[in-house]
Amino acid sequence: MRGPKAISPRSHGVTEKDNKHDSPSPPLPAKVIEGNLSAAGKRFAIVVSRFNEFITERLFRSAFDGLLRCGARRKDIQVIRVPGAFEIPSTARTLAETRKYDAIICLGCLIRGDTAHYDVIVNEVTRGIGQSAQETGVPHAFGVLTCETLEQAIDRAGLKMGNKGFEAALAAVEMANLKRVVVGRSSLVSGAKKAVRSRQSALSKSRKPETPTRPKKRGR
Repeated sequence: MRGPKAISPRSHGVTEKDNKHDSPSPPLPAKVIEGNLSAAGKRFAIVVSRFNEFITERLFRSAFDGLLRCGARRKDIQVIRVPGAFEIPSTARTLAETRKYDAIICLGCLIRGDTAHYDVIVNEVTRGIGQSAQETGVPHAFGVLTCETLEQAIDRAGLKMGNKGFEAALAAVEMANLKRVVVGRSSLVSGAKKAVRSRQSALSKSRKPETPTRPKKRGR
């Protein structure tokens, strides 16, 4: 009894070229720029909501601890408490415009209720924090919990899902360092462009032919 006939790749429309997908991918051609997790010498602001305080206090304590573990000094951490999550964006915007802080951490907790109030607040808080970060150029870390149930909020404030306050602190530190790297590189590039333009301007002036001066007429 003959065994099963071997199936050729070409019999099913598969060519030898198609089978090369298992080969290792080439290395990335670009250099990766990342921010480190050193908070030494940097200033941070933590805006935390008092509403659902039994959750937000856990977020705050973990965020504060995260900054200290990254090397931040206590005197370089400013804590601002606001009534609810809706007040976080305007407060963060005011702090960012002072230019005193390298990053701002926004902490709050929203739990869905029986009305559409939850959806309205979530959208406004998310939009406001994002708009403040984009328009001021100061990194904002989003640590506002948007949960369906109280159990979900508890899980994200230190139980099964870790602590989102701690994660927001690490994100703030990394983005603060990343901004310094990017801004430093852009200033170097702009300075080099100015130097090239000034050199080209000097060369063009040196190569410009001088206009001959006409001899003065002597009086008779």
